Amino acid sequence: MSANTMGTSFGTRLRASLSPRLLLSELLLKQWFEPVIPFTLMIALLLWFSATIPNYAGLENLLSLMRLYAEFGFVASGMAFCLITGGIDLSVGAIFALCNFTALFLLNVAELPVPLVILGTMAVGAAVGGINGLLIGYLKARPFLTTLVTLIILRASVNILNEKFATVFATNSVDSDAWDYLGEGYALGVPINAATLIVVLIIGHIFLSRSRYGWHLTAIGASRKAARHAGIPVERMLLFTYALSGMLCAIGGVFYAARQNSTDSTTGYLWEFQALTAVILGGVSLAGGKGTIWRAMLGGVITFVLTNGLVRMGIPGYITSGIIGIILLAAVGIDVKWAKNRGKAIQKIYVNPAAVPLVDSPSLERGSNTPFAQNDRLINAEAIGLNQVEGPEDVILDRHDRLYGSTRDGNIIRFSGPNFEQRDVFAHIGGRPLGMQFDQDENLIVAVAGMGVYGIKPDGTLFKVTDETNRTWYKLNDDSRLRMADDLDIAPDGKIYFSDCTTRYEMTTNSLDIMEGRPNGRLVVYDPATKKTWTVINHFYFPNGICVSHDGKSVLIASTSLCQVFRYWLEGPRKGELEVILDKLPGNCDNINRASDGNYWLALVGIRTPVFDLAMKKPGFRLRMVKQVPTDEWLAPGLNHGCVLKFTESGEVLESYWDPTGISHSTLTSMREHKGYLYLGGLENNRIGRIKLDNVDPTWTGYEAYWGNKRRDRA
Repeated sequence: MSANTMGTSFGTRLRASLSPRLLLSELLLKQWFEPVIPFTLMIALLLWFSATIPNYAGLENLLSLMRLYAEFGFVASGMAFCLITGGIDLSVGAIFALCNFTALFLLNVAELPVPLVILGTMAVGAAVGGINGLLIGYLKARPFLTTLVTLIILRASVNILNEKFATVFATNSVDSDAWDYLGEGYALGVPINAATLIVVLIIGHIFLSRSRYGWHLTAIGASRKAARHAGIPVERMLLFTYALSGMLCAIGGVFYAARQNSTDSTTGYLWEFQALTAVILGGVSLAGGKGTIWRAMLGGVITFVLTNGLVRMGIPGYITSGIIGIILLAAVGIDVKWAKNRGKAIQKIYVNPAAVPLVDSPSLERGSNTPFAQNDRLINAEAIGLNQVEGPEDVILDRHDRLYGSTRDGNIIRFSGPNFEQRDVFAHIGGRPLGMQFDQDENLIVAVAGMGVYGIKPDGTLFKVTDETNRTWYKLNDDSRLRMADDLDIAPDGKIYFSDCTTRYEMTTNSLDIMEGRPNGRLVVYDPATKKTWTVINHFYFPNGICVSHDGKSVLIASTSLCQVFRYWLEGPRKGELEVILDKLPGNCDNINRASDGNYWLALVGIRTPVFDLAMKKPGFRLRMVKQVPTDEWLAPGLNHGCVLKFTESGEVLESYWDPTGISHSTLTSMREHKGYLYLGGLENNRIGRIKLDNVDPTWTGYEAYWGNKRRDRA
């Protein structure tokens, strides 16, 4: 059996990890998927007009459309920046008209050279936008009312100036190749204004997504109060943003002036509402804090293509305006509703249960003379650190006989002394420390849910080992982050093998992964020699306990969901193969550790019941349960039983240790043998247990079983 099989084929496991609902839920989580509807609408419009309007898809017409759109694109980008801050700029169309007039005035009346015309026009646009920013940022004026008043004033001013200078512009002409190039030229086969827009968009994208400016801008839009408390200069940022909006409108105005060489009262008329429609349609949130410059341009293309196409089809302008108004109304409504309900929609479809292929459970009846028969061997276990530890999920002892527990509060607690009476916090890691193992240098290596794998030096110094692995190329969601590193072990060559039990859920919701019953986990390895981490086995059913075999040639992996233990071969003729060695377990297996006699210990965190086994075969039932029943009333395995098994290299279960009452040791997750004793850890326990073992080597320790006297030899 190869590594791409785990009792079933790779194809079977891959199908088990996929479903239409799963695909949709992961798509909805991706930011790039949000504009898929407007993108589809844009393509549909282009195809429709190409089919209904002669030569619409021709190269000449497409270049003409690009030239016409570019000027509107600058205006829409200015609106987008303002919306992302949580504001709005209703004066963008009027600023565009004013800058068109300014460019013609500076060229024809002031007779300035073209470079100065461009700079002067941009300065006027930035100044007018800056006034908006000053009023909104520093004087706390409302963006809607402020820019609406600016719109009225600017539009009236432009109309007055047009009446006074229209004749001058019409009778004067400037012979300038540079000016003609701005109006009709091409750059690499693309109209110059469209090429400039593309460059501006690239710069704008870098600003928004890769610079402190963009992060601050988005933070202001998400919560202006929180941004101010975080030390972001909100007033200055708003001033800069509205000035930038005005400057972008000015760039569009320069190209428009160069192309038209005229001005009238309709220049930029209603462009503010078209720009608003465009950016909201593209996915820029009206509430602020969300959106990209590319989405704004996507919405801009839809609005422009629709308007242009309807005009060329002979539809009256007032009908076109009405259609744009309806689209704006619908876009605003969808934006508001989607912003409120997107999380709920994802939550409702994210959990996708599948049928879990569980094998029959063995009998646990007392006195049945089977290795699984319940007994009371753990009931009287000695309690170490009673009420001094919170959920020691894993326990381990060092070569100095000190006892460590990984606890719920993010600490590694250490007990020392003849009777472990001395307690101290060995290290505070944070997250949820789970599986632990000592390396050859006596560093304690810890799997930390939500953080990755970390190490603690003997003096308590904390260091990161790894927090990511290679990304699975065919998965929608980026699974390179280690979401829930669970248990680990170290091979003789120093490689650290660890389980990442789920790539879809966090520590607080990992029970949903078991309820879902899909192979969302993986086995990962870190090589300290190369500092590289990579995934060894993907699509694994909740891999949990990890133990390198006594001879170091294989790794044992406990699957909590399947109630089975697997062996992955590291060396020998079967290298890279995976096999099942324990397939009929009575409960959900957790950590695995070595025993002194060449066998292995296995903890069962939950005990199977007929009802729960039946539920695992009914994905529809589990889906309704997750949706309709409170979490604390879900069906679950028997968590009020503590059980530890011992099994051989070949997979034969030899004996079991039980606390059927669950009073002392329920939800057992780990056990370690050390000098004739077995130490017990549990996810919900308030102690570390210890029992005396019979007929075992009283000198055997885990550290020396792994590393011998190597550390002492170097010392």
